[in-house]
Amino acid sequence: MTDEMLEDPRITAMGLFVEAFTGVNARLNVQLAEHGLGSVDFEVLVRLARSPGSELRMTDLAAQTGLSTSGVTRVVDRLERDGLATRRACPTDRRGSFTVITPAGLAKMRDVLPGHLALIEEWFTGRLSPAELDTLLRGLRTIRDAVRPEATSGVPAMRPAA
Repeated sequence: MTDEMLEDPRITAMGLFVEAFTGVNARLNVQLAEHGLGSVDFEVLVRLARSPGSELRMTDLAAQTGLSTSGVTRVVDRLERDGLATRRACPTDRRGSFTVITPAGLAKMRDVLPGHLALIEEWFTGRLSPAELDTLLRGLRTIRDAVRPEATSGVPAMRPAA
């Protein structure tokens, strides 16, 4: 290992990204906990609320959140128990099901989002000019599409080449 490797700007970029993410995320998690939500519960509810029909197939929800099938099942079980989401059978595939945000889930989002958006503005987006934010969004989408192409609704999960 050389000193040049330790000073490589790629290490700096990754370190700053991780530090920024963990710092902002810690602030957001406190606010979510005040509403009785964890960050994964919130992510699932946001994805459901922003999806057509406020629903997603369980497999798409797992792909978008990066959770395993069993992990997303546990989250949806918890959201169902709390009345924030429900499952419905897929009409075209007996093995598949959808997760749907409930009216109570949407009400929870209406409660949580104003404070959540204020924190995002205070600690993240508000610290950037509109041009900087636009550049950051393009860059993050480029990276996300490369490392998690299945994270966009309707995009099939990557499968190994045969």
